[in-house]
Amino acid sequence: MNIAVAQSGGPTAAINSSLAGVIAEAMKISQVEHIYGAKNGIAGVMNDEFCDLRALVARPYGMVTLRQTPSSALGSCRIKLTEEDYPKIIANLVKRNIGAFFYIGGNDSMDTVSKLHDYVVSKGINIRFVGIPKTIDNDLPETDHTPGFGSAAKYLAATVKEIIADSNVYYVNSVTIIEVMGRDAGWLTASTSILRETCGGMPHLIYLPERPFDVQTFLKDVANLHESGIRAVIVAVSEGLKDADGEYVAADNQSGKADVFGHKYLAGLGKFLEAQVSDKLVCKVRSIELNVMQRCASHIASMTDLDEAAEVAAAGVRAAVTEGYSGVMMSIVRVSDAPYKVEYLPVDVKCVANHVRHFPAEWINTQGNGINEQARGYFMPLIQGEPNVLFEDGVPVHFKVDETDYMRDNGGD
Repeated sequence: MNIAVAQSGGPTAAINSSLAGVIAEAMKISQVEHIYGAKNGIAGVMNDEFCDLRALVARPYGMVTLRQTPSSALGSCRIKLTEEDYPKIIANLVKRNIGAFFYIGGNDSMDTVSKLHDYVVSKGINIRFVGIPKTIDNDLPETDHTPGFGSAAKYLAATVKEIIADSNVYYVNSVTIIEVMGRDAGWLTASTSILRETCGGMPHLIYLPERPFDVQTFLKDVANLHESGIRAVIVAVSEGLKDADGEYVAADNQSGKADVFGHKYLAGLGKFLEAQVSDKLVCKVRSIELNVMQRCASHIASMTDLDEAAEVAAAGVRAAVTEGYSGVMMSIVRVSDAPYKVEYLPVDVKCVANHVRHFPAEWINTQGNGINEQARGYFMPLIQGEPNVLFEDGVPVHFKVDETDYMRDNGGD
């Protein structure tokens, strides 16, 4: 058989390591002939735009540079499929004799896997669909964590530590508000708590979407810290903070627009809170929105994250090609913390699609402005190890798929 793989949703520092994992494992299996990559996620399948991944990784340092390259080498998309799309997608897979399709992505991508699996089952078509997890938000159910999260958390820890160093040089009272990605779940923001042991209890305040946020309580929290003698107050906030009524705290600063899945575009929370502090408290204040930098900082990726991204993808290939699984997402199961050990198992993709795994309530302090120490044991193994990044002219080398690498409407072989 031939297989195909595509990438979808937001980019990460580890999504290409999963792509490399699919390719490397498929190359070990004699029954797999062609390994196709679809351009821009499921859109490439619909448009019959595929590239030959065996040929691409055969280039000098191909697999090495692919693993260390951030973002999605094959491109991405955000498309909500309709029933009218299914026949065209399946026809293009059948035309190329593709017997297994792997979709590397997050929650919405798992919805695509679920729908296509159901469709081929209803039509009696033998194509297997397997989801490979990916998201820096770490909010997919049925898995201990998601590839991409560990590297984002490592970048965030390093960056916040540097922000702390910068803030502590001043003798005047100050507030630094760091806005972190996280629409519905606060895993990434919460991961900054690992710094408290080595950075004197900073960030001092951490707010997650899992708890209603009140501006007046926030201002009191900051004021109390200043009164206790802490000059430089460091605050980490998730972009998706909501008030007691379920409304986004900075809703008036946002466009109100949403993507095809109904997710509102979020921005401006840090600036909104900066204005509140500036108006109500007497101190220096600044806000920092890390934005996309936390997604694709491959120069400081977690080696654990990159390894697991490749391994969970390889497990997905084995599950589909040799074990016959379809309609599943591969999950990471934590066996132990010390020594850290995981295994990879398939789970029903329907248990993942359109569901969100929130940060555990028991790991949030009673005040709702900090993270309990027990969370540290969860986070620490995920940010360990540094890749040996290949550099050229002082900057990392990136793998690139060119337009000319894609085959279009040529029947495949």
